[in-house]
Amino acid sequence: MPLPRHHLGWIGLGRMGQAMAGRLARAGASVSGFNRTREKAAPLAADGVALVNRPADLARCDIVFTSVSTAADVKSVLTDNGGLLTDPARAPKILVDLSTISPQASAEVRALAAARGTDMLVVAVSGNDVVARAGKLGMMVSGPHAAFDTLAPFLPVFGPNVTYVGEADAARIVKICHNLFLGITFEGMAETALLAERHGVPRHVFLDVINKSVLGSTFSRYKTPVISNLDHTVTFTNTLMMKDLDLGLAAAKDKGVALPATGLVHELVQALIGDGRAEQDYTLILDKLAQRSGMTLASENAKVDDGL
Repeated sequence: MPLPRHHLGWIGLGRMGQAMAGRLARAGASVSGFNRTREKAAPLAADGVALVNRPADLARCDIVFTSVSTAADVKSVLTDNGGLLTDPARAPKILVDLSTISPQASAEVRALAAARGTDMLVVAVSGNDVVARAGKLGMMVSGPHAAFDTLAPFLPVFGPNVTYVGEADAARIVKICHNLFLGITFEGMAETALLAERHGVPRHVFLDVINKSVLGSTFSRYKTPVISNLDHTVTFTNTLMMKDLDLGLAAAKDKGVALPATGLVHELVQALIGDGRAEQDYTLILDKLAQRSGMTLASENAKVDDGL
């Protein structure tokens, strides 16, 4: 079925933004985009994405997506000189933010959008740029239901699983909890694989058992090449993982919730950052645990499937 004829804008064409905006354009959507470092987004021209010079140039779009790193970045692309919401004559009908920021910061952004007559949706995604390119992202959406209905036809371009979780910023806390579980789950896989190896069972053999059991999941299969063959290609940096862990711990403190497993992952990621590996992948948690166990890891060069 053809996509609705809305003009889409995209701000933030990094790894995730490029993968998602590119899929929209290839699916037939009209997409214009902005990235602070324009050269990094140049490959999208081949997909039909028209690059603009300022976020304000996207104010003519019906729907604009923002996919940047921090709350300060979101506010910057909206309100700084040349920002999306600084054109006095026009503003998009819907702002869709994919960034991971706190619910409090999100409420501030929502108020900025509302002042210009723009509805805001939060679309939190499950997956990285590899999953995005495969079209297998999961999405959690919150905000005005009418705006969600307008956006909904575009979301299957990114992946098959979409859940509307409620009004306002509900998707923010769902995404924060999701990413805490991501770190906790990987840490659990890593430490148990190391225990199996210490007792003579290859890591890929142990993970094959897990993947065929009730504990197996899309995530466990996807991370099997990482643990078996030490493929730490950057998909989610320690810096970004630390940001989400900090957001989760702050949310827990606000409501008096104990997060002991999150605290352990936080300590391990902080140690990796202290080692100078801030911009490397968070899955180096495996390496840090091996180091603390007196183990030196080597790739098993196993033929394993990532499930994608």
